[in-house]
Amino acid sequence: MSESALDLTLDGPALTARLVDFPSVSGDEKPLADAIEHALRALPHLTVDRYGNNVVARTNLGRSERVVLAGHIDTVPIADNVPSRLDENGVLWGCGTSDMKSGVAVQLRIAATVPEPNRDLTFVFYDNEEVAAHLNGLGHVADTHPDWLEGDFAVLLEPSDGQVEGGCQGTLRVHLRTTGERAHSARSWMGFNAVHAAGPILARLAAYEPRRPVIDGLRYHEGLNAVGIEGGVATNVIPDSCTVVINYRYAPDRTMAEAEAHVREVFADCDIAEFIVDDHTGGALPGLSHPAAAAFMEAVGGTAQPKFGWTDVSRFSALGVPAVNYGPGDALFAHRRDEHVAVDKITHCEERLRQWLTV
Repeated sequence: MSESALDLTLDGPALTARLVDFPSVSGDEKPLADAIEHALRALPHLTVDRYGNNVVARTNLGRSERVVLAGHIDTVPIADNVPSRLDENGVLWGCGTSDMKSGVAVQLRIAATVPEPNRDLTFVFYDNEEVAAHLNGLGHVADTHPDWLEGDFAVLLEPSDGQVEGGCQGTLRVHLRTTGERAHSARSWMGFNAVHAAGPILARLAAYEPRRPVIDGLRYHEGLNAVGIEGGVATNVIPDSCTVVINYRYAPDRTMAEAEAHVREVFADCDIAEFIVDDHTGGALPGLSHPAAAAFMEAVGGTAQPKFGWTDVSRFSALGVPAVNYGPGDALFAHRRDEHVAVDKITHCEERLRQWLTV
């Protein structure tokens, strides 16, 4: 496809279909990034920068506030669901319709049709969100050009079914290893069973009462759970090692250090040989008390909900920018073979953002 393949005069649903028909599985985003860059550079009210396959466009009108609208341009692998298909019920089907090319279409429509917003705007289109965190384009931009992401408030157009989801939870994965002494299972008293030694860890998890803190009026619900267990040598051997994998999803009022300290405290009385942090990413405060967020909520309507998963709003939080998730897609259909989005949700999302940024 040529660079001119993106026509920003299309309406939101038609532009979403065009984006879906422009395959951009993680790692293969360059053609779409090229097309987005080309389309945005044709808009005289925007300054456009690019780093890798990440495109950032900004207004520079001297407004008192700056808002960032961000979205990833990659998708999970295609599952025989491209090209897009619009049915008679106003539902658009195809890979990325929900997660999150409908949100990207809304970004592009706002960029093209709101040349003089009441707040300065930054539009961020980034790659490799659906794969390992170290490949994430937004993270690369934050590391190399943090000034490109400066703002007073950010909206990540991740699928939220047209509802505002504030901030996101942090996620911590820990490997807890217990040890024992091998022996023949016929003479088990000669050894010590490491799998049995993991019993207190599992008992502690079963009895765990998660916090449900209220932050900016949103009630989060934490979770501390075993998500895997591995141990055993052979069916006639008492195992000398066992590992329980723990996932802690925690509310964004905890720092990363506090989250790790809490997990260590929960298992402090257990006989653990190794406590290994395998993966850890902090959460993001919802920031709904910020004046820009209050105006945003008034414009889009509805009742804000907490985000129970993790999203890239965490990266904005780390930069000191409060952020929310708000997009037309439905996360329940993300990554599915039958992924789809209702076209009226795309139109509604665009209209609500336009009202916020122009009234």
